[in-house]
Amino acid sequence: MKSNKTLIVLGCLCCLILGSCKKAQTASLSGNYKTMTVEASDITLDHEYTAKLEGEQAVEIRPQVSGTITKICVDEGAYVSKGQTLFVIDQVAYRAALQTAEAQVSSARASLANSKLTLQSKKELRKQNVVSDFDLNQAKNNVDEAQASLANAKAQVLSARNNLSYTVVKSPASGVIGMIPYRVGALVSSSIDQPLTTVSNNTNVRAYFSITENALQEIIDNYGSTATALKMMPTVKLKTNSGRMYGRPGRVDAISGNVDSSTGSVSLRATFNNPEGLLRNGGNGTIVMPYVIKNKIIIPQEATYELQDKVFVYKVVNGKAKSTEIKVIEHSDGIHYVVLSGLSVGDRIISEGAGLVQEGAIVK
Repeated sequence: MKSNKTLIVLGCLCCLILGSCKKAQTASLSGNYKTMTVEASDITLDHEYTAKLEGEQAVEIRPQVSGTITKICVDEGAYVSKGQTLFVIDQVAYRAALQTAEAQVSSARASLANSKLTLQSKKELRKQNVVSDFDLNQAKNNVDEAQASLANAKAQVLSARNNLSYTVVKSPASGVIGMIPYRVGALVSSSIDQPLTTVSNNTNVRAYFSITENALQEIIDNYGSTATALKMMPTVKLKTNSGRMYGRPGRVDAISGNVDSSTGSVSLRATFNNPEGLLRNGGNGTIVMPYVIKNKIIIPQEATYELQDKVFVYKVVNGKAKSTEIKVIEHSDGIHYVVLSGLSVGDRIISEGAGLVQEGAIVK
């Protein structure tokens, strides 16, 4: 009898345990979840890109003749105007070369005059049959030769004068002088490794940055064409290396027609007005570029979970959670996703804690 009673008690205990397990399992597959109904709306997403800054015009100043620097006429960092003298290279040898060339012109003129006199004399003598046709033709050739010598001498003068002018190195543009690695007495030439200096026109500064080919295609698709995108894209911001935002907006005004095959990226250019000279040629910064996206499904990122580089949400279908893969655009603000496919307007999804939800869970 005791053994039978024991069996009955054990059976009751097993039923209680199994019942509690079923209740726990049912509880784990149901819960109060926060949900949302999917709608289409507009959103602006900011994305940051590392940028290289260049002045509107940055010119390396290099000498066109060889010689020692005899005078430096500007200081580093100074503003110069177009045509202003920057350096003077030793002119002694070039002045002497010009004087020699001018003397050769005088000599060639005298030779030409003598040749013409001889030709005139030969013509008179030929009329009297004193000289032959050969002598007359030879005199004509001598005149042509003297004229060629004069032309060559004049060319030498022009070359010598140009070389002399090159000893005065002038600024080809207005702008700010960079560093000057040479000093008075330094020997320079057109083949020097470092330029004498750099003149940068920083009135407008251009920021060059790159985005992925896919990101660019999303922008173009959003506006319809590259030309329309350049016209309609909103202004961009520039964050300096110090972390401060530059006070003037910029505009993307150029998109490269080529894709870098090694990185799969495309170069863009944004131009910023720089009247105070706060931005400098050769600097670095970060472009903050907004993406205006209209009439797209936008959901919170906490409504999603990732599995093997794919993004999923839980749709509420007949009161139960159903895992659904979605496609989202590459860029986000860290809070939202813009959905390209996988959801439709009017769908109901679990909007929080998607990573904790189980497939088929009852959504209360």
